[in-house]
Amino acid sequence: MDIDATLALSRFWGLFYLIFGGLFVVTRQLGKTIEMADDKRFIVATGYSTLLMGLITVSVHNIWVLDSRLLVTLLGWVAILKGIHKIGFPESIQAQAQKFESRQGISAVLLLLLGLWLCLTGFEIVSL
Repeated sequence: MDIDATLALSRFWGLFYLIFGGLFVVTRQLGKTIEMADDKRFIVATGYSTLLMGLITVSVHNIWVLDSRLLVTLLGWVAILKGIHKIGFPESIQAQAQKFESRQGISAVLLLLLGLWLCLTGFEIVSL
């Protein structure tokens, strides 16, 4: 079975956000992750994985059209920029994490909704 890059990456990012959003809601892990932002080594390490995910996404899917494919491209570019930011400026990530702590519940729900939408379109349950 041959699937195109948009479907494959929608599935990947959708499952990724569903898993992490679900974990954040169920375990309150997001608060623990924010606490780990005090460790620059943790920030830089996650920056490399974030950068890698973005580079892979953009390498196979850099489609700039105004339809559902644009979201996948934007996720890739945002991941690249976030990865560079984490690697190059870990101190600013620490400051952002402290401000973010009060909104973690809302963020977890948004991750779940984004993951759900990406899964629905990626697994072709709905078409947009």
